[in-house]
Amino acid sequence: MRKPIIGGNWKMNRGTPNESREMLESLIPLLEEIYNVDIVIAAPFTVLTNAYEILKNTNIKLGAQNMYFEDKGAYTGEISPKFLKEIGVEYVILGHSERRDIFKESDALINKKLKKALSVNLNPIVCIGEHLEEREAGKTKEVIKYQINETFKDLTKEEMLKIVIAYEPIWAIGTGITATPEQAEEIHIFIREKLRNKFEMETADLIRIQYGGSIKPSNAEDLFNKKNIDGGLVGGASLQADSLFQIIKAANNSFK
Repeated sequence: MRKPIIGGNWKMNRGTPNESREMLESLIPLLEEIYNVDIVIAAPFTVLTNAYEILKNTNIKLGAQNMYFEDKGAYTGEISPKFLKEIGVEYVILGHSERRDIFKESDALINKKLKKALSVNLNPIVCIGEHLEEREAGKTKEVIKYQINETFKDLTKEEMLKIVIAYEPIWAIGTGITATPEQAEEIHIFIREKLRNKFEMETADLIRIQYGGSIKPSNAEDLFNKKNIDGGLVGGASLQADSLFQIIKAANNSFK
């Protein structure tokens, strides 16, 4: 069985110590009876140190939203994976659609970041997904196949088992539109099939694949009850303790 994983991606929100503390201190007591879900909060860089102090004795892991592929150097505005590791970060989101679209990050760049994250024992959450025009043109699977081949290029089976894949249909992120559970499951099955081709069945069947794209308490249960959807990468709904708790509870209940 694959243990579900819920990642709360705060994006460029809750970036002050008071904002993050208020949310986390509201969330922590709600999760005392949650045992069947890995929980990650990916906070802005400005509050990672404070968040670590709040979370360090809880069942919530700390994540970062991005990193660079070098340990140090003249890379103004970037963040070193070693810096993240040293302040208690355990997970890092790579290849989010906003990084791909707004900041023009390529699959090749994400591959370099991914390898660096693994080398310093950060757990990568790697995002893939198609645009609306690609879906409407019937190119979803073509796009996903290319992203899998390029993003996970030259990785071993052992390295793949340390990675969480987040399928994020870009047309569903922040739009309020969610892929139906059937649409999401279809692509999750396809991703797993491509992983089996690239690695092997046993490895592919152990890799966790999240869904990301306007997950809410109202649709989480239906999504997580699908066989190949192993939790979610949550955006807006992760900013409020109660809504994130409801999503985590749905994932917890889906693990049999």
